[in-house]
Amino acid sequence: MWKNKPTVVIGASPNADRYSFKATISLQNHKHTVYPIGIKKGTINGLEIINSKPALLEIDTITLYIGPENQPQWYDYIIALKPKRLIFNPGTENPELIAIAKTNGIESEIACTLVLLSINQY
Repeated sequence: MWKNKPTVVIGASPNADRYSFKATISLQNHKHTVYPIGIKKGTINGLEIINSKPALLEIDTITLYIGPENQPQWYDYIIALKPKRLIFNPGTENPELIAIAKTNGIESEIACTLVLLSINQY
């Protein structure tokens, strides 16, 4: 049975060519609640990109679209959201963050959000 998995997209971009943009729309199309967070202002399919680190509750998944070099500033926020899992999309793999997540009881998955959605494995 399908279940809404509230998802935070870190690295959301208003650029339609970016995978974070495509993933946000695909998550919406699959009826998941999406919180696109990024440094650029704009919208994705009617959702305003959040340019801060808001307190959010009951987050199932955080999907990363920022490289390892830009992740340390997000570590505390990611842990504070207490997601069930963290998806490292291609190019975002980070052994340090995977270890931090594991220590905090967060499952890490090295995968592509778009592929997971397309094969109903999200």
